[in-house]
Amino acid sequence: MQKIRLSAAFFLLSALVACNRPDAGFHPVDYVDPFIGTDFHGHVFPGASVPYGAVQLGPVNFIKGWDWCSGYHYSDSILTGFSHLHLSGTGIGDLGDLHLMPYTGKLRLLPGRQEDISGGYASFYSHEGEKAFPGFYSVDLETYGIKAEVTASERVGFHRYTFPEGDTARIIIDLRQGIGWDMVTAAELKPNGDALLSGYRYSRGWAPDQRLWFALELSEKPDEIRLFSPDLSEITPGDTSKAMKGVLTFYPPVKKQIMIKAGISPVSEENARANIDGEIPGWDFGMVVSSARDKWNRELSRIEVKTRDTSQLRTFYTAMYHLMIHPSLFNDVNGDYRGSDKEVYRNASFQNYSVFSLWDTYRAAHPLYTLLDPQRVSDFVNSMLAIYEQQGSLPVWHLMGNETGTMVGNHSIPVIADAILKDIGTFDRDKAFEAMKNTALSDDGDGLKFVNSIGWVAADSVRESVSKGLEYAVDDWAVSRAAKALGKEEDYLLFKERAGYYRHYFDPAVGFFRGKNYDGSWSIPFHPVFTLHEQGNYTEGNAWQYLWMVPTDVEGLISLLGGDDRFINRLDSLFLISSELNEGASPDISGLIGQYAHGNEPSHHTVYLYAYAGRQWKSAEKVRYILEHLYHDTPDGICGNEDCGQMSAWYIFSSLGFYPVNPVNSAYVLGSPLHEEATLHLTNGKRFTVKALNNGPDRIYIRSARLNGSPWEKSYITHNDILRGGVLELEMGSTPNEDFGKNPRNRPVSEFR
Repeated sequence: MQKIRLSAAFFLLSALVACNRPDAGFHPVDYVDPFIGTDFHGHVFPGASVPYGAVQLGPVNFIKGWDWCSGYHYSDSILTGFSHLHLSGTGIGDLGDLHLMPYTGKLRLLPGRQEDISGGYASFYSHEGEKAFPGFYSVDLETYGIKAEVTASERVGFHRYTFPEGDTARIIIDLRQGIGWDMVTAAELKPNGDALLSGYRYSRGWAPDQRLWFALELSEKPDEIRLFSPDLSEITPGDTSKAMKGVLTFYPPVKKQIMIKAGISPVSEENARANIDGEIPGWDFGMVVSSARDKWNRELSRIEVKTRDTSQLRTFYTAMYHLMIHPSLFNDVNGDYRGSDKEVYRNASFQNYSVFSLWDTYRAAHPLYTLLDPQRVSDFVNSMLAIYEQQGSLPVWHLMGNETGTMVGNHSIPVIADAILKDIGTFDRDKAFEAMKNTALSDDGDGLKFVNSIGWVAADSVRESVSKGLEYAVDDWAVSRAAKALGKEEDYLLFKERAGYYRHYFDPAVGFFRGKNYDGSWSIPFHPVFTLHEQGNYTEGNAWQYLWMVPTDVEGLISLLGGDDRFINRLDSLFLISSELNEGASPDISGLIGQYAHGNEPSHHTVYLYAYAGRQWKSAEKVRYILEHLYHDTPDGICGNEDCGQMSAWYIFSSLGFYPVNPVNSAYVLGSPLHEEATLHLTNGKRFTVKALNNGPDRIYIRSARLNGSPWEKSYITHNDILRGGVLELEMGSTPNEDFGKNPRNRPVSEFR
């Protein structure tokens, strides 16, 4: 596998700069490598975007399977073009809207085939001809001798194509092309002036009713514009067919460098054009690249890391980059957006967002947004509440104005509850609680009618019943704490009881959570490593991995498993038993250490559970191993689907030295900091710094701690500890201090409020 390499001189310079910060010349954007995660099962794409932007403009291959969910995989060597919407790290493919491709020579309307592109417009490329950094991507299209470069603002993609001399230059706009499951249902491309085109594209796939409007502005008028209907027949004057493909032609002999600005909108062609005028009114491509780079640099600078290991810097700041691709803006410069009900909402008082991968991101990505960018969290919450008003329930996995219903649980709930408990943002608390309560009690939810009636999801009626039941218990815990904070005692007691329903799935005879039928009998057969395809009671996992899925009541789980010592023994066994999976196991179960699966989100908090039983040092061992062995600064450097920032959020938190096991209770459990020093620049003007003294690859254990100069004996810190600012000093050593965090009063607990 090809690895990306930089010169030794660059590595030396980078290390010196990193170790001598603060330095006005330090730019964390320089350490981002968008190719990290484009290989193996990372499912990310190396395109151009700005933080949380609506546009993700990047290259597309022929889609050959699951590992092409983003439209691109590092193993490939053929590009079909550049699309304006991509998903970062998901396990399902979609989008790929507004597909453009430059080429030369004869007219071509189809990309060709992977096996033979000679008659199509696709092109060979190599990684030596690619370049990418935040806000920019370029590639040499070897088949045609064209250099293609793209950059972006929030709602506008900007292309620059440099064609060779002496040949006819063409650009195809192909509205039929999409990624993965995406299938066009209606589209139209039409000229709208000498150097302007506009139109719309509707499609279905993972997002069942996706609607996009666009406007294209060219740097010069084409010599010829030809339009083609879905059956590839040419549309002539007077023809009422709607064009789904268009070819722009520029004849020689003059060498051509053609630029195109593509504005997108969820509302209208007029708004798409206004987005161009509002964000990229001119034609200075380099200025847009520089602006995108500056936007990324500002966001990435929210955390300042000092380390002598440049590989760690590259991995860390690329993780920060991946964290901030989604959620994505879903509105126009004037505030207009289209809701889940397909109605247009004008001049909204908040920034509307979509692409909420909540089953993944509620665990660590959203807590990290809360810590670093609370104002954006306010917009996220207002977006979720608007969706509730429009569709009658909070979003589960929201994509481009559509509810996909993907994955289990209703994990808008912990995100909104956390904002209430941390008093973040300007949103209606009463409406927020109404939305959480009604969603949690809905009989329309996946298995919720059984939770409401008998207390558990019936395994003989609903697939993945155990996973759903455990995740609903997390949501109910969040509702109960929000109710308590808002003075709603009756609701607090109701949801506190429901939060304990996870116990219904525990079978003491086998020592695992397992499927329970409607009549109370256990689902059979049972095997702790059977996965979804055989047993059907677990989501992308098995009984070993879901045994620990009680982040809101770890004390209760410890009790179920027989107390501290037995809990520790079982947790040790998770990492020591065979990693062998049955035939046909879900490919999401990756990054295995024993049966611990770091490549999938339900496992992410598990390594930190040792601290709840007084063995923080055991968490340190596992955390440091994962940081050093399951993340790398190479294309295959993510051990599972990136999942819209969650895999990266785990790395960011854990490399800082702490992690939110319970994403709603304000506690961060200490692990094993990777960096010599890291500073969070908080929006309240304070700084919080973690210093790992005498840190190193063989000095992974916290021997002692001090917070703002005073001894700190707890194996956790709180959200308020961080917000007050200051310095957490962790003295590291090669052998564990088994007394650190051992005393019950120094352990993290599930209830802090």
